[in-house]
Amino acid sequence: MDKQFWHEKRVFVTGCTGLLGSWLTAALVEAGADVVGLIRDYVPQSQLYRSGMIDRIKVVRGELCDGDLLERTMAEYEVEIVYHLAAQTIVGIANRAPLSTFETNIRGTYLLLEAARRNPTVRGILVASSDKAYGDQLALPYLEDTPLQGKHPYDVSKSCADLIAQAYAHSYQLPVIVIRCANLYGGGDLNWNRILPGTIRSVLQGERPIIRSDGTFKRDYLYVKDAVRGYLMAAGCFDDPQFYGETFNFGVGHPEQALEVVQTIIKVSNHPELIPIILNEVKNEIQDQYLCSDKAGRMLGWEPQYSLEEGLAETMAWYQAFLGPSITGKQ
Repeated sequence: MDKQFWHEKRVFVTGCTGLLGSWLTAALVEAGADVVGLIRDYVPQSQLYRSGMIDRIKVVRGELCDGDLLERTMAEYEVEIVYHLAAQTIVGIANRAPLSTFETNIRGTYLLLEAARRNPTVRGILVASSDKAYGDQLALPYLEDTPLQGKHPYDVSKSCADLIAQAYAHSYQLPVIVIRCANLYGGGDLNWNRILPGTIRSVLQGERPIIRSDGTFKRDYLYVKDAVRGYLMAAGCFDDPQFYGETFNFGVGHPEQALEVVQTIIKVSNHPELIPIILNEVKNEIQDQYLCSDKAGRMLGWEPQYSLEEGLAETMAWYQAFLGPSITGKQ
């Protein structure tokens, strides 16, 4: 990490209490950046709060879709780098409540980009997209020039936000880089209906884990620390206009079936006898997804450093500490 680059750099992070946001904020603070975080809800279990990092940043309370607030924040704090991570990230919620997902993920993105365009101190914006932006494709792995063609609410919201970010880069020469990550995992993810934190919690508590799909869905799983390193590296590119509007995939490139991941977690736990419950009730989700990250390797020098087993070991240790009181006597 280039601490000289980040020293007193004024950085605005939306979604700073989320999985990626919590770890990225900590890395920025440790590197010497002056971080401003946008926070809507008070989530004391968030890694940002549990680590005490919340006390080392400036906090702006409010909604992502408050355009006036975004403009005021960037102007008054003279923001130089923006990390736009805030989003409604749960596929099931998007299917049940598409309007709130569209509002946050699409409108929130263009309001933030417009605020950045109107503030002359902003030198770069990194927008968090997703592998879901590609939609369902016959050809895998996804490449950065694969068409964005989401069909279901969450996927569509990410396709739209991704394209809007590129539009601001190409039409207004706004210094925007778009990052499309594989499924992120790591300590601090409190969305228990996701397969990794949900399975880890169940197994640590000695309960049979639940798989919502039929277990055959394939996903690419990226450890959050690898993603943080990539986001930090990408921010060093904003002095070169050739990077404006560039898109990068961050993934491991080795898809795993849901059932295989769950069985791996069970195997390394204290309850190897557990058998998953397969519900096979998933709708409006893509069967198989994984990314090619060769471009990030060529242009950024980034590649993942953690294997799934290494990342899971650290992740399970985090949840062991987090869930300590609730698993006492169950091991």
